[in-house]
Amino acid sequence: MRYRNLLLFLVLAVLWGSAFMAIKAGVAYFPPVLFAALRYDIAGILMLGYAWYALDDPIPRTRSEWRLIAIGAVFLIGTYHALLFIGETDPGVTSATAAIVVSLSPVLTTAFARLMLPSERLETLGLGGLVLGFLGVIVLARPDPSNLFASDVVATFLIFVAALSFALGSVLTRRADATLPIESLEAWSMLGGAVLMHAASIGLGESPQAITLTTEALLALGYLSVFASAIGFLIYFALLERLGPIEINLVSYTAPPVAAVTGFLALGERITLTTVAGFGIVMAGFVLIKRDAIRQELPVFGSEHTGPADD
Repeated sequence: MRYRNLLLFLVLAVLWGSAFMAIKAGVAYFPPVLFAALRYDIAGILMLGYAWYALDDPIPRTRSEWRLIAIGAVFLIGTYHALLFIGETDPGVTSATAAIVVSLSPVLTTAFARLMLPSERLETLGLGGLVLGFLGVIVLARPDPSNLFASDVVATFLIFVAALSFALGSVLTRRADATLPIESLEAWSMLGGAVLMHAASIGLGESPQAITLTTEALLALGYLSVFASAIGFLIYFALLERLGPIEINLVSYTAPPVAAVTGFLALGERITLTTVAGFGIVMAGFVLIKRDAIRQELPVFGSEHTGPADD
């Protein structure tokens, strides 16, 4: 099928974009960090089962491999999702707003890579793209100088820190002196991150007794665990192998429109001009930073290209 890559890409965009709506729906019934932990209890077990099926030996054996998993558990799963779920509890933060702030991750990843790899540096246009990305978040947060600690501003900032954590974790895993099959890395990172979030949930005083079990709550948890996480990552693995990292990064920029539409349909969230403007600015920043790679790699959606992406 000539366009199966594009079809899988669109399915992944829908799964991951609508996840922001599912988080927003679920935090009405679960304490946020506990909700995130439960999501990755289920997703981690499912992913570990798949890793056991797909790999000869999914168990890390060396200290450096466990160190790699620790990076994933702390930065990519635990910190990122705990802050994201807390941020989405604020009524002023819509599903689309959260998705747009998170879509800054590829821009931040490039910035961290340049800082931590001295041989790489951003050109003038690349620096302009980085500035545009930050400007997009400011447009979304709309900070009032007289009330910089308004709840929605703080919530947006927490989601921004979540994106920072994910970007830093992505670079640290690339710098690590160990490699693992991505199925094994994801599975153990999910389970490790879930343990960390359970500990954080207890430290924050969250209680399972605060959970309100309803059909909507179970649907939100099930959708995030099975569809957005387990199935979503299986599609991600397939596309990563076929297309490379540049095209996968573009999923971050298809997620906000999906989050906006699903948030509107399921939760009645309004799509504002500020939301559209913030997304446009963040997207422009990404295009400036990755302009050469995008120019070279975008045509692969209609082909079976498997060559490396230009970073």
